[in-house]
Amino acid sequence: MGYQRPFSLGFVALAFLHPYRCSPVAESFATRTTSASSSAVSVKLGGVTYVNKGIVGFGFIPSNFTESTGDTFGGVGSAIALKYGTWESHSDGTYTGTLVVHPDRGFNIISTIDYRARQHEVNFVLTPYTGSADLSFEAAQQTLQLKYIDTTLQFDRGGGNTSGLDALGVRSEESGFSTNPVADPPMPIANETYQHLTLDIEGLVAHSDGTYWISDEYGPYIYHYAANGSLIQTIQPPDAFLPLDNDGNLNFTSAVNPTTGRAGNQGFEGLTLDSENDILYAMLQSATIQDGGDNDDTSSFTRMVAYDIANPTVKEPTLVGEWVVPLPVSTSKSKTRACSEIHFVSENVFLALSRDGNGNGAGNDTDDTTSKYKQADLFSIQNATNIAGSKFDNPSNPVAPGGSLVSKITPATYVSFVDYIDDVQLARFGLHNGGDEDQTLINSKWESLALAPVNDPSNPNDYFLFTASDNDFLTEDGIFNRVPYNAGVNVDNQFLVFQVTLPSVPAGSIANSIGV
Repeated sequence: MGYQRPFSLGFVALAFLHPYRCSPVAESFATRTTSASSSAVSVKLGGVTYVNKGIVGFGFIPSNFTESTGDTFGGVGSAIALKYGTWESHSDGTYTGTLVVHPDRGFNIISTIDYRARQHEVNFVLTPYTGSADLSFEAAQQTLQLKYIDTTLQFDRGGGNTSGLDALGVRSEESGFSTNPVADPPMPIANETYQHLTLDIEGLVAHSDGTYWISDEYGPYIYHYAANGSLIQTIQPPDAFLPLDNDGNLNFTSAVNPTTGRAGNQGFEGLTLDSENDILYAMLQSATIQDGGDNDDTSSFTRMVAYDIANPTVKEPTLVGEWVVPLPVSTSKSKTRACSEIHFVSENVFLALSRDGNGNGAGNDTDDTTSKYKQADLFSIQNATNIAGSKFDNPSNPVAPGGSLVSKITPATYVSFVDYIDDVQLARFGLHNGGDEDQTLINSKWESLALAPVNDPSNPNDYFLFTASDNDFLTEDGIFNRVPYNAGVNVDNQFLVFQVTLPSVPAGSIANSIGV
């Protein structure tokens, strides 16, 4: 194990409002603040005013840190959740808890690898900073102190290993499990049929019963896991979501786009739970192929599904909802800002983390390091058309052929909210957007959200919004399966915490959802 820099912290931003109904959301940038987090930014959705008070915490885990299996710790911003029952607020103004963090399919700069699915536990101490003065990068790191605890490997049905290799095979349906994507062997294996479930995990929900729901891009499927890493069950979405070839056969590879269904590497990036009603929501990163998903210019109308998971081992999860969600679109190049995560806020209201791919880890050119859009926005399905079980679940009936939404469907209402790249807010924590690629440059891929109550009697509707970046395992001092690797650049695992006011949240619901 090579030299490891001490743990660190940081980053944030503000935002503004952009209501939307019947056409793709034209990209709008947050109103830039002129002071610090006290200059809150308000937006309205469904007659309710939501407030972003800015960044209050920043931390990171070094790019070359190794976890208990001996592999490099990385990619963990792909999915996070607060471990049930660990959130605590203290009289000295600090907060503690445990984040469960989930990497995707492993270090894959050249090609996908045989990376076993796993989730890590990271303890934290949050000391919120709400002052207006700019902190040094070193001081900012004290606002969110992170400590790695352990790792749990996750297994295929029957206890076999999982894999991160490209899903070039299909395993037939078995009792309790749908047809699944599987990996072909990296080399011939004597007397063995290589049928390892292959996972590219992008969503994570920690349930009150101690189990975990995860979503992946290959399927796109949802998987139910026990705390010890054993697979319990699989949810397969409607046919319209499944990657089908010209002959209508499943082809799960992420290397090329299918004929219909989710686009390559654009599967279930978002996963969240309405814990009061046991409704699990999953959303595609962008539109299906038949809905314009074969081109960034036409891929803004994505889909979200909802499943009733009450007593899932007794009653199979049931599809109860499906909606079209319009994603932001760049005004300059008409490019869709794909969604990397969703989070349940209150009935019909969600957060959506939509972004570009620029920032630390994207390249050395200024165009690569300068992000144009990274936001945790709000959307509502209150007035949206529920298309679950309709003809639109058949891929031959697109909701947005060529990227144009059919007239009979009303999409979700989407508004801009928390801006990650507000220059003033970044500077408060010693961070920046664009320019030199170094530790203080905001990372490119932010892909996760978690909420926890502030527990401030003066601000009863305030919550901390945790978010983390996927660093793609980028380090010059990496190791996988006991073999060193050098990715040519060091990109730490950055974490941010914002403080937001969410008045639509029923009293105690978020606290109950995380076991407070």
